[in-house]
Amino acid sequence: MLKLCGFAGSNYYNKVKLALLEKGVAFEEELVWTDRSPELLARSPLGKIPFLETEHGRLCESQVIIDYLESAFPEKPLLPSDPFSAAKVRELITFMELHLELVARDLYAEAYFGGKVSDEVKARTQKLLTRNAKAFAKLAKFSPYVAGAEFTMADCAGVFHLPIISMTSKIIYGEDVLADLPVREYTKMLGERATVQRVNADRKANQEQMMKRIK
Repeated sequence: MLKLCGFAGSNYYNKVKLALLEKGVAFEEELVWTDRSPELLARSPLGKIPFLETEHGRLCESQVIIDYLESAFPEKPLLPSDPFSAAKVRELITFMELHLELVARDLYAEAYFGGKVSDEVKARTQKLLTRNAKAFAKLAKFSPYVAGAEFTMADCAGVFHLPIISMTSKIIYGEDVLADLPVREYTKMLGERATVQRVNADRKANQEQMMKRIK
């Protein structure tokens, strides 16, 4: 039995969880906080979540885990069979995570956790997000899924990353850097899937735990 370790307040954890549910793969969950303890570092080298325990050993990094699931459980694919089309899906994931979510992450301390981000960081981040959002818009399809007509692993990422990028930029800058894209309609559509509803319900419950833990 696979075991997904981490916490449901994480969009990267939820990305993997949704892929598991969509593929119909049996798995267990273990609540693991990122406390940088020796015990956690023994299981995840950087103390990051999610990580996946398999019969062969552990895997970390969400995209590595999803790629493993795609190879190990090919019956319900989350990638097109055509190599170029599959690469385009991975391209979208890279853009969302490396050029949007990771950039916006510099703002999370002030947006959600009562911290303060310097004006310099805010200005630099806004410039990057604005530029990168325009580049992402050239790649994303939203017809109706982010990569085209079929649900793919890019949607496992997009349904969690894109809303938080929009929300963060609205909180910090008063405007949505993804306003020119149909993120709200896309998120609403995916929210009708039973798998997404389950992940979102678990996320809401876990976020309450997380905020109590932070306080």
